[in-house]
Parts: sequence; C-alpha cells; structure tokens
Amino acid sequence: MKTSNKLFYCLSFALLLGTSGEAQFFKKLAKKAEKAAERTVERRVERETSKKTDQAFDSILEPGSGGQQAPGAPSENGNPTGTNTENSTSTRPVAGSPKTIEVYSKFDFVPGDKPLFFDDFNDEFIGDFPSKWNTNGSGEVVTIGSIPGKWYSVASRSITVPNLGTTLPEDFTMEFDLKVVNLSRNTGSGAKLGIYFSETSGLTTNENNVLANLNFCQYIAIGVRVDNNFKGDPVPIQNTLQQDLREVYKDVVHVSIAVNKNRYRLWLNEIKVADLPQFIVKPELINYVKFYVNGIDKQKRQEQVLISNLKIAEGGVDLRRKLMAEGKISTNGIRFNSGSADILPQSMGIIRQISQVLNQDSAMSLNIVGHTDSDGSDESNMKLSKDRAEAVKKALVSVYGISENRLNSEGKGEAEPVADNGTSQGKAQNRRVEFIKL
Repeated sequence: MKTSNKLFYCLSFALLLGTSGEAQFFKKLAKKAEKAAERTVERRVERETSKKTDQAFDSILEPGSGGQQAPGAPSENGNPTGTNTENSTSTRPVAGSPKTIEVYSKFDFVPGDKPLFFDDFNDEFIGDFPSKWNTNGSGEVVTIGSIPGKWYSVASRSITVPNLGTTLPEDFTMEFDLKVVNLSRNTGSGAKLGIYFSETSGLTTNENNVLANLNFCQYIAIGVRVDNNFKGDPVPIQNTLQQDLREVYKDVVHVSIAVNKNRYRLWLNEIKVADLPQFIVKPELINYVKFYVNGIDKQKRQEQVLISNLKIAEGGVDLRRKLMAEGKISTNGIRFNSGSADILPQSMGIIRQISQVLNQDSAMSLNIVGHTDSDGSDESNMKLSKDRAEAVKKALVSVYGISENRLNSEGKGEAEPVADNGTSQGKAQNRRVEFIKL
C-alpha cells in the first residue's frame, strides 16, 4: 500500500514537472513568435517608409511621377499590359522635368529644307513590316499605349534600311523619335542602336561608313560610341563619348544628326553629344542610312527599340547668310504639335538663327508667314497658319528678346502649296514657315 502511494506521488510530481516544463517551453516559444512578428512588422514598416520616401523624392525630382510608371506600358506587341516600375511611357523627352522652348533656347540644330525621305508609319497596318524599308531580319509596326502615332519595332540582330530612292547629298540632316521599351537593371551593355551612314544600300556594314552607337545599358553609364571606317584612313576615329544617358533613354528621345561635308554633329533632345569636324573623311562615299539593333531581349524581358517620324532632308546649312543675302527664307523645320500652334522645342535651332540675324541687323524687320497642308477645312487651316506664325513671333520676343515692333505675322492656310498634298512627304513640305524681310 505504501509503495503504491509512493509511486502515485512520484508520478504526480513528474507530471507536474512535465506540465510546468511544457508551459515554460510554450511561453518561450510565444515570446519568440512575438519578437519575430515584431521584427516582421518593423521590416514591413521600414520597406513602406522607404517606398514612401522614394515616392516623395520622385515627386520632387520628377513632378507628376509619384514614383510610379505612367499607365499604358507596352507589351511585346506594343500594346498596354499594365504597370512596369522600371520604365516610364511619359511623353517627356528627358526624365526629370518637362522640356519647353526655353530649355531648347541654345539648341543649334537646323534641319534641312529639302525633304528627301519621311516616314511616320501612319499608312501602315499594325503588325506589318513597313513598306518603305528593307531588312535582313524582322520588324513590325506597333503602337505604344498612351504615346500617339505608330512605331517601327526593329528586331534585335537586324540591319534595317529605309529605301531613300536617292543617295545622300554632302549636306543633309536626319531626325527621328526613339523609344526603348522596358529598360531595366537587366538591360546589358550589349543593348544598342547603331546608326550608320554607309557607302551602299546593301544589308551589310562591311564597307566605308561612319557609326554612332547609342548604348541603352542601365547598370552602368556607357555613353555614345563613334567610329569612322574608311579604307586607307591612317588615323580612324574610335571613341566612346562618356555621358550618363540612362535616364534620357527611359523616355521618348528626339535624335538629330547634321552632316555638312566632313563635319558630323549628333544631338539627343537638346543635348549635343558629338561635334566632329573631320569625321566624314570621304563625303562622296556616304550615300545611305542604316540602323542596326543588338542586345535587345524581346522574348523574355519584352524590350524593344522603336523608331518613328524619320525625316531626312538636304541642307541644314546656315540660314542666317541666306536670309541676309536674299531677304527671304522658307523652312519646314519649325514644327508644331498636330493641329495646334504649340511649337515643338526641337524647332528652336531655326528660331535662334533668326534672332541672331535680327540682333546683328538692328534695322531689319520681318514678316512671318505660316502655311499648312490641306487636311481640315479652309477656315481651320487659315486660323491654324495665323496662330503658328504668331507663336513663332512670340518665341522670338519672349525667348530671345526681339522687339515686337520689328515683327509681323500672318497666315495663308493651305492656299500656297509647294508640293503634293496627296502624300505624307508632300504634306510635310507644305507645313512651313516663311521669313520675309520688310
């Protein structure tokens, strides 16, 4: 009987100790879980705080962005699929602040005045290869979310050539809009667009040429590579122009190139990237334009290189001397937003030259005459041409300080065409501004 009681007491004491140990164990476990939960909450709060801080900085450094991408990011076929935090589809030319004509007040690019080639792909069907081009790879016409117009998506590892129908003159300019879709930290140093001026129209780069490579790498700043390749040239130029353009490439970029015999100049938006006085060693061997895309991953990362509004024109020489000598110039290089009198900032090179002539000859006064193409009614075109001439006048007054009393403006609508309004190229010629000495 005593032995049984002792056994009972021992078992009871052991169970009590076990229960107490389990309680202690679970109490410790609960404390650990509580601390882990606290750490999780702290980390989450820290991440959210960091995100809000970044967004606050973004709203200061990039007004209107809020640290988020604009809606309408393009998918593989160029249509919107939702948000993408790595890239913006804003229409602003340079990330950081909207570009205005004041920002471009020192921009000295002057487009040629005799159009040779123009393509905005508006006459093409989405998904088709553009009819005015040739390639050894692939490509298609696409649209991009909220950004207006149609774009040519150039396939990676492809040479693509616009069919000019003529050879390039010694003095010419080329402009186009560039959009690189879905840039990210994974976009490598091989991602680039090569812009060639070459000897032949063949789908090769193994010939006399000059080259500018725009590199889209995002994890390091590479800049622009320039090379000239002429057989027998003892001192070829091979140089990388160091500049951090990573933010520039996240938006639509306006590329401008001017060739005047041996001289080669390149601008990205209002930034002059290259000015090479002896780059074109043999101008007579520069006849055609070629583009080469490489290092773009469309399949996995939905990256694309897109081109639109390609304009090639003869000229681009100093308009100041012509205005002073002849008393009149006509140019289609001053461009406006479609259907409006808002001057596109990249047009300021011409307006700047006009201001320099007026500053040099203080007795000179000018009549500014606007012209349109035939799209729209006679009445709307007359009003539009008057408004555009007046906008140029206001830019001369407000940006360059020219006295308003020295300037007159008028519009002639579509009444005096200089080319066929039935073609895109003809319409581009008819949309022009004249400066006439009074």
